[in-house]
Amino acid sequence: MLSRDRIATVAQGRGIESCGAWFAIGKSLTTMSLVGTLRLSVEDWRTMTTVDSTSPILATVPLGAQWQTIDPFLFCAHHNDAYPAGDGELAPAASLAGRTIGNDFSEKDGWSMYHGSSVPGFPQHPHRGFETITFARRGRIDHSDSMGATARFGRGDVQWMTAGSGIVHSEMFPLLNTDRGNHNELFQVWLNLPAQDKMVDPYFTMLWAEDIPSIETAGGGTVTVIAGRYADAIALDPPPNSWAARDEAEIGFLHIVLPPGASAPLPAMSADAGRVVYQFVGDGLAIDGHPIGASTGAQVMPDRPVDLANTSSEEIEILVLQGRPIGEPVARYGPFVMNTNAEIQQAFEDYQRTEFGGWPWDRDDPVHPASEDRFAIHADGRRETPPGV
Repeated sequence: MLSRDRIATVAQGRGIESCGAWFAIGKSLTTMSLVGTLRLSVEDWRTMTTVDSTSPILATVPLGAQWQTIDPFLFCAHHNDAYPAGDGELAPAASLAGRTIGNDFSEKDGWSMYHGSSVPGFPQHPHRGFETITFARRGRIDHSDSMGATARFGRGDVQWMTAGSGIVHSEMFPLLNTDRGNHNELFQVWLNLPAQDKMVDPYFTMLWAEDIPSIETAGGGTVTVIAGRYADAIALDPPPNSWAARDEAEIGFLHIVLPPGASAPLPAMSADAGRVVYQFVGDGLAIDGHPIGASTGAQVMPDRPVDLANTSSEEIEILVLQGRPIGEPVARYGPFVMNTNAEIQQAFEDYQRTEFGGWPWDRDDPVHPASEDRFAIHADGRRETPPGV
């Protein structure tokens, strides 16, 4: 079980949830500075690289390990690890020499162990006050949590978890292939909760890849709708207390693939919404004819329709995060996101006292047998599997 005298906290630029450092849980917040969030306001984005006044692009910013976002999003982390073959015990069949085990974000040889000691990933750590949306494009993720729920997902699945009043979970990356490499790629988006919902009961839902709607666009493009809607494609339901569950929030999370010559229009939204378009594969994206560079995020005017087009000879991939802001103060320290510093202090005290229900597993980094396929077991014991599995 995670020691009570330490807690995972966010260090900018690190990890699926940037759990890049450990701090003593008993220290007073008055002696610590709050870790700066990567959530930006519209005004913050305007201080980035600005674009000419005729363009729908308000600002651009280069992408890193964590992508800058706009309220109501807190950040987006992108992990893309080319793991070697597994050793039959779900760990890499490769030397770990030269890595700082327990805190390896080195990307040595194209992959990192993160906080894993044998299997890569993130052993148990707590959260309160927001949601994680984990889009597992390649490989597998083994989830376990303090509610007694557990899952294995990947290959396009999405896990949407409301941390609410507090949850402890682990996210491990089992290396199932023993005869070839294990490519693991995922995005994790942190979506804030409004003050009235920060202390709701924890909850998670699985959005299986087979059920997630997608639609074809002009020229053979594909838009996968993880949240919100696109044309006639309406996303699966988010958790009941999510900001995304409110129609007026206009939350959208889209994955767009455009082959050469393809395009995808984005309709207008409310004027107070935020919309950011991230090109993370390729270098051919033009927004209403205005090109943006490779590995670039672009804040786009929300209240006018825009066209996303691939002007290159290679396929490009894009994420779109959009929605109306919550518009409340944000106090954040590591894995806790609240409205005030006093609430952050209370989160520390509550976790120290209750461990958010305790850890029911026999190890900090539980993984499932290699023979297990994708599945989820919820806190009430209900087991679900993807269609056809």
